[in-house]
Amino acid sequence: MNIKKICILGGGGFVGTHLVNKLEMAGYAVRVLTSKRDHAKNISVLPTVEVVETNIFDPSELNRHFSGMDAVINLVGMLHENKTSRVGKPMARRGGFQEVHVELPRKIVDACAASGIKRLLHMSALNADPNGPSAYLRSKGLGEAIVRDAGMRLNENENWYLNGPKSANGHGLAVTVFRPSVIFGREDSFINMFAGLLKIAPVLPLASPDVKFQPVHVDDVAQAFVASINNQATFGRAYDLCGPKVYTLRELVDLVAKLTGRNRKIINLCPQLSYLMALLMEWMPGPRLMTRDNYYSMQVDAVCTCEFPKIFDIKPSALEAVAPDYLSQSHCYQGFRSAAGR
Repeated sequence: MNIKKICILGGGGFVGTHLVNKLEMAGYAVRVLTSKRDHAKNISVLPTVEVVETNIFDPSELNRHFSGMDAVINLVGMLHENKTSRVGKPMARRGGFQEVHVELPRKIVDACAASGIKRLLHMSALNADPNGPSAYLRSKGLGEAIVRDAGMRLNENENWYLNGPKSANGHGLAVTVFRPSVIFGREDSFINMFAGLLKIAPVLPLASPDVKFQPVHVDDVAQAFVASINNQATFGRAYDLCGPKVYTLRELVDLVAKLTGRNRKIINLCPQLSYLMALLMEWMPGPRLMTRDNYYSMQVDAVCTCEFPKIFDIKPSALEAVAPDYLSQSHCYQGFRSAAGR
């Protein structure tokens, strides 16, 4: 398989921007599908990148724009569903976990088959599970299962890869799935969010302070995608991606406070108060910083059971080595502003 042309969904986002830059530098021709061209303005100036404004949820549009491509990468995801009315009905805004995490992967798989695409890389999430504790993790797990089932069995030891649908040229779909822990970097919406909160709040109540994370740098995630594209050893496999160190949420917030020089009083909340805080923040006007579904997700530690996959030949970056460079007065609001956007 000699892949040269790649179509990316979600290429204008946090991870997507880093990935598109690495793909362009590696000599790939990249087509980025986006709902609004402005979302991808940072990459539209790259010489081998084509930005296409389209409706990614329309199967006919996927078929049209996948045509002529060698591979597809799906990075589309969201942390928060749209707010609901007080009677429990969705408000008049498009998008939800079912549509974004489940139905879209199904449409992508079908469009790959119709367009003769033989290679699909899919962004899932650590702890994604159809039986997970939150709607986010369950929807991510269902979408991952759809992509997995579309893959062809390349390794008899991979018992979850089935003989999936064949593409138009008779070949099966070679699938690779990535399952990162929380991703950090200059434009992230996690570490930056706490930096922004610490700047404006003299006292910070912290929900679920003991949940563990193993943050992974965005460049390491992007490089893993690039390294796997033409590597047949990665076909039919899923990879958990984590950084070199495990932190509790309280340890992460303490680190952010130290790096930004903001000595604030941080109050650890018990499970009952953590749930109440999530409920209150869910109903607050403006961008969502936390919901009850996030609280449910944090009932499971987002840590890896093994080292960063050796197949990618990457030494993962430590948070302490990277974060001081971007946790400054000029950048601390970036993630705060976009906390509801991924």
